[in-house]
Amino acid sequence: MKKIFLVLIGLLVILYVAYEALMYYDNYFIYGRMRETPAVRPYEKPMLIMEAGLMPFTKGELGFRTARAEDISSPLAMYEPQTIKAGQTVYQTYCAQCHGRNQDGNGTVGQSFHPLPGDLRSAKVQIRSDGALFQEISYGKPGGRQPALATTVSITERWQVIAYIKSLGTR
Repeated sequence: MKKIFLVLIGLLVILYVAYEALMYYDNYFIYGRMRETPAVRPYEKPMLIMEAGLMPFTKGELGFRTARAEDISSPLAMYEPQTIKAGQTVYQTYCAQCHGRNQDGNGTVGQSFHPLPGDLRSAKVQIRSDGALFQEISYGKPGGRQPALATTVSITERWQVIAYIKSLGTR
């Protein structure tokens, strides 16, 4: 009975020493202050009000995909110089590799495609509606090599590219 009592006292002493060591670590070690770290406390601050126009209720990507090309129009001023300049920048980033620096379809990457990329200054491209160009750039061209860029290029940037393409005119 004495042995069991001594073992029990020994275990209690070990637990007490372990507890005190843990408390010392938590109180004095620089990295041990778990209770002082920032915590997530939902609803302590009022919820943010979403800015108007952030959630598309009428259009958005699905609206553009399912709409007829004739019904889609640009939200941008297509003939403003800054829109065209922004479109040129986006074109150089995403389109010039296939369509070329001169928009003639002679880009370095595009030469490996069959059929070859189209000449963006041709009458065939220039007479197309803005909505048709937007859908082709966004969702690809059936039977062609135009990749779908909807997940890569933002909606505004796609409209800027169209403004740039339309500003070039025919050859």
